[in-house]
Amino acid sequence: MTAIKHALQRDIFTPNDERLLSIVNVCKAGKKKKNCFLCATVTTERPVQVKVVKVKKSDKGDFYKRQIAWALRDLAVVDAKDAIKENPEFDLHFEKIYKWVASSTAEKNAFISCIWKLNQRYLRKKIDFVNVSSQLLEESVPSGENQSVTGGDEEAVDEYQELNAREEQDIEIMMEGCEYAISNAEAFAERLSRELQVLDGANIQSIMASEKQVNILMKLLDEALKEVDQIELKLSSYEEMLQSVKEQMDQISESNHLIHLSNTNNVKLLSEIEFLVNHMDLAKGHIKALQEGDLSSSRGIEACTNAADALLQCMNVALRPGHDMLLAVEQQQQRFSDLRENFARRLASHLNNVFVQQGHDQSSTLAQHSVELTLPNHHPFHRDLLRYAKLMEWLKSTDYRKYEGLTKNYMDYLSRLYEREIKDFFEVAKIKMTGTTKESKKFGQRRLSLVVGLHGSSGKLTGSTSSLNKLSVQSSGNRRSQSSSLLDMGNMSASDLDVADRTKFDKIFEQVLSELEPLCLAEQDFISKFFKLQQHQSMPGTVTEGEDTDGGTLSRQHNAGTPLPVSSEKDMIRQMMIKIFRCIEPELNNLIALGDKIDSFNSLYMLVKMSHHVWTAQNVDPASFLSTTLGNVLVTVKRNFDKCISNQIRQMEEVKISKKSKVGILPFVAEFEEFAGLAESIFKNAERRGDLDKAYTKLIRGVFVNVEKVANESQKTPRDVVMMENFHHIFATLSRLKISCLEAEKKEAKQKYTDHLQSYVIYSLGQPLEKLNHFFEGVEARVAQGIREEEVSYQLAFNKQELRKVIKEYPGKEVKKGLDNLYKKVDKHLCEEENLLQVVWHSMQDEFIRQYKHFEGLIARCYPGSGVTMEFTIQDILDYCSSIAQSH
Repeated sequence: MTAIKHALQRDIFTPNDERLLSIVNVCKAGKKKKNCFLCATVTTERPVQVKVVKVKKSDKGDFYKRQIAWALRDLAVVDAKDAIKENPEFDLHFEKIYKWVASSTAEKNAFISCIWKLNQRYLRKKIDFVNVSSQLLEESVPSGENQSVTGGDEEAVDEYQELNAREEQDIEIMMEGCEYAISNAEAFAERLSRELQVLDGANIQSIMASEKQVNILMKLLDEALKEVDQIELKLSSYEEMLQSVKEQMDQISESNHLIHLSNTNNVKLLSEIEFLVNHMDLAKGHIKALQEGDLSSSRGIEACTNAADALLQCMNVALRPGHDMLLAVEQQQQRFSDLRENFARRLASHLNNVFVQQGHDQSSTLAQHSVELTLPNHHPFHRDLLRYAKLMEWLKSTDYRKYEGLTKNYMDYLSRLYEREIKDFFEVAKIKMTGTTKESKKFGQRRLSLVVGLHGSSGKLTGSTSSLNKLSVQSSGNRRSQSSSLLDMGNMSASDLDVADRTKFDKIFEQVLSELEPLCLAEQDFISKFFKLQQHQSMPGTVTEGEDTDGGTLSRQHNAGTPLPVSSEKDMIRQMMIKIFRCIEPELNNLIALGDKIDSFNSLYMLVKMSHHVWTAQNVDPASFLSTTLGNVLVTVKRNFDKCISNQIRQMEEVKISKKSKVGILPFVAEFEEFAGLAESIFKNAERRGDLDKAYTKLIRGVFVNVEKVANESQKTPRDVVMMENFHHIFATLSRLKISCLEAEKKEAKQKYTDHLQSYVIYSLGQPLEKLNHFFEGVEARVAQGIREEEVSYQLAFNKQELRKVIKEYPGKEVKKGLDNLYKKVDKHLCEEENLLQVVWHSMQDEFIRQYKHFEGLIARCYPGSGVTMEFTIQDILDYCSSIAQSH
């Protein structure tokens, strides 16, 4: 603490001619412990000033700085808090109470003691020392009389006077004149005393001699005192005048302050008034536009739009605190509310009239579209209404109830209008679809009655006219020659009609979708712009209706006619579209049902077209009304397609063949060829190729199973011939169409065709040389039983004589006759459509030669050296076969 005291004396108090007497380390009570020092100081110059100084350590370094100083005369109370117990807290009452906590009780007591001493020495005023130990004050009393350390030092400083240079010189001369002074100080002191007495006597005599001058001086002093009294009187009057001036200046200052305050308030008031006027004042032109503006002209709409925006800005201005309590503001707000309500009512009424008028105007244009397969264009209506888009946005933000009412009215009027237009449009489409198809139906009915009359029991017919074509070739044998030409003509006409009808249906269906798609997109875009609804892109991975699930079955997530809860503006757009175009999905389903009724193969066209349009719509917005509706319709189309495939398979299972005529190419095999050819042309580069591949797999399995079933049931035609011809036809069809998903079935068909061809050839060749075949079968049986080949000739039934006897029964002429009969029999078994006669005959020729070589080998091994040979050669066989083939 001593070092700090010295540092404070050196750095702070010495430069200010002050002396530090006491110091205490303190901090403020009840706050953060920020330490400082309270110092008791006195000035070195007179008059002496006593102060209490607060010194604080600087935040920027280790040096101390003077923070605040109080004059000791301003101190009223010193409160030590507790006179008995040790307590470091104490209070100093200056202009306010300062509460301190000393670092130690000893420092606090020392500082209070120093304050008491300074008060007793310099001030002599009444400072109350509260809760201070009486012992502490009693200890300080003798220190005042006997000069304590602090008081004694100060007294010594006050009495001591330093010698000046002249006095030092005189003392030195005196001491030089009295050399003995050093050795005899008493004698020197006595001398000095005597000389002092001489000087005092001289001074007294001089004073007494100058009494006259003293009287003159006293008189002058009296006159000076009178002058001083006059000066004091003048100073008093001046002081009174200055006091009056001071009071006047104080009044002027107070008046200036009030004027400044008034000006400040006026400026603020003017600012508030300007704010209200600038932000809550609606121009007369805007008010007139809102009350009387023409909502039917472009200029009037623009004026109303600007006025509505200005009104909205005035109503939405952010009022400052207290503005809403002003009567003028309240009245202006009420006026704005009335303007808004009236204009909103006028706008809603006008737009409702526009909606109604549009319905009447658009209805008048329906007649010109009743012949052409086109939908009326709503672009002019949308263009006219879009002029009100900003006003609709204003209405949405200011009066949502009227906005909702307009939305509902728009949906009601437009839904009725679109319902009339779309129904008329679909009626035209149905008429165009059934125009030539009715003739086709009449022709098909005539041809059906003809076929049934010729064929007897021909089984069930398919829904397509192509089924009639295929079944019509299966007429009974006894009437075939009578009706073949008529049936050929019927087939050609029906085929042409099928192609024309399907092509026409495809074009009409595509045109229907192409007309509906831009209509829906245009209306959805208009709704978004006019009603100020945002269209958001949906997130990836959304499952939509129309996606193919397991086994080709599709499920709808919801019914398009049931409103969904509106959770966003996007949902609101969808709900409005559903309400406006509620008739599209039923009409499309009816059109699809009609197309499927006309020709079940139309489902192929519809599946491809609908899939393409769904894919296009989903790329734009997977959750849009168009995408959802087309997806739902695609479900129906896919079901019809699956139904068509199921019908084809069922008809295969129900087919019946004639017991009196040969089978030939089965109807469902020919139908599969037609279906595959048609499907490949339709599904070329289509998005839903997977559906067709699944259908192919189902159909080809059904064809394979039912070909074998019919072959087993056939009585007129051998089983191998039915299998061979039909699988050859299937193999040729698959090879020509090159269907990648049926490669395995193509190989299987080829294998079945080859196997049954070989089986038929072997079976048929057993008949021309029947006895020879039986003889050599017996020889092979004996060898198989263990008899050596060269010993077979010793068997009674198989000796050389029996061999020659059997060989003589088959001379060359007889063999040729047998082959000729075989050729005729094969020709009777085979059908003309497949043209396999020469293939089968060539195979039989090869098989016959193989058997001939086999017989010769057995003769050479079992009858060696017998000289027995066949009566015809291989060359003879070749000539016989060639001659027979040419003759037929």
